[in-house]
Amino acid sequence: MSEYLVERIKASGHPNVSARHKTTLEVTGDNYLTPTGDCIVAINADRCFPEFSPGFLDLLKSEGSRVEVLIECNGVRDKVTARGDKALTLNHGSEMVVRKSSYVCGRTLAVKADKAAADLKRELVDELKRGNEVIVELRVY
Repeated sequence: MSEYLVERIKASGHPNVSARHKTTLEVTGDNYLTPTGDCIVAINADRCFPEFSPGFLDLLKSEGSRVEVLIECNGVRDKVTARGDKALTLNHGSEMVVRKSSYVCGRTLAVKADKAAADLKRELVDELKRGNEVIVELRVY
């Protein structure tokens, strides 16, 4: 692949991670997760849009940009491939959502994803449920 920009996020899993949502997945800076948050795969994210580099955000908002979301927990990894979009505002302070659809709001990180929370490897979800450290690497091309 061509050159890309990277942002790394440290977060935590949680016993309430179910990863059953069929159209989205979310990483949040919140320090809690209720059982209804079935799209959330990690909490306590140490960074969100306001902390990302301007170059990363600009590339994410460019037409045709490609995004990879690499999620790793206790040695188990999965990858989600998605798209950036010129309509992205990237202005939420603590929530980042990857969507299979083209819907955009302030929480949207990427659209047209090939996976949502329900599509992640169940082995990864099991590690996330243990509350282990999670590394989320965002790559934008």
